[in-house]
Amino acid sequence: MTSPPNGRGDRTKELGMLEDMRMHEAAMATPERPLMKQPVQIIRSTGSSTNSRTSSRHGEELIQGEKKLRKGVMGALKLFRHILPAVNISCRRLALPSGPSERPSFGSRVTGTLFGYRNGHVQFAMQEDPMSQPSLLLELAIPTSSLVKEMASGLVRIALECEKLQGYSNIKLLHEPVWTMFCNGRRVGYALRRACIEADVHLLWLVRAVSMGAGVLPTEEPVQTAEGELMYMRATFERVIGSSDSEAYYMMNPDRSGAPELSIFLLRI
Repeated sequence: MTSPPNGRGDRTKELGMLEDMRMHEAAMATPERPLMKQPVQIIRSTGSSTNSRTSSRHGEELIQGEKKLRKGVMGALKLFRHILPAVNISCRRLALPSGPSERPSFGSRVTGTLFGYRNGHVQFAMQEDPMSQPSLLLELAIPTSSLVKEMASGLVRIALECEKLQGYSNIKLLHEPVWTMFCNGRRVGYALRRACIEADVHLLWLVRAVSMGAGVLPTEEPVQTAEGELMYMRATFERVIGSSDSEAYYMMNPDRSGAPELSIFLLRI
């Protein structure tokens, strides 16, 4: 005969099953599983340190580049500081007197005469008045025919430069013997100061009544020489004194309009 089911035994089985489930849950919730996150954290920290080292190296390169750039800029500034004074000196050396004034002072006007044979060199004589002896007489390097062509083409600028020699500072500017000549910016040779001879006095006497003009003078020889005709141009010049080492002579136009057709600069540098 079969015995009825025992209630206490069933209760024991249920408790055993509950205990197994708790043990299984405890095994699933062991502290070993969270340890798997540590390598991940270590890997992340390693990656961040690598990035920081890379960024710091990049920052150092930028700093070094900025230092090199600053050194280059400072070097360029020092170079310009050395160059600029030399430029200023050269500009001061080539400073010219100012242009002709609208109201020239007493004694600023002189009589200038350019003359010479057509195939010879030009002579320039400067007189305080038409009846006086020339205070300056120069033999220019440019031929007379070339000067005529230059003046026919436009304005003519003649610059005469001489060196300031040590020990000769008392020499007046108009007494300098040798000049380097430039015509419209081109170097054409040398100009020489010379003494006035009888032929020069005779020519200036012939043109004493001419205040402004140009032409051809007769010569004593019945037959023209190989140098051609004796040509002249005479005008009033305004004398502008810039300093003891610079003077300028501007040919004055009769109507006082426009720029002077001929300007002569004397510079001692």
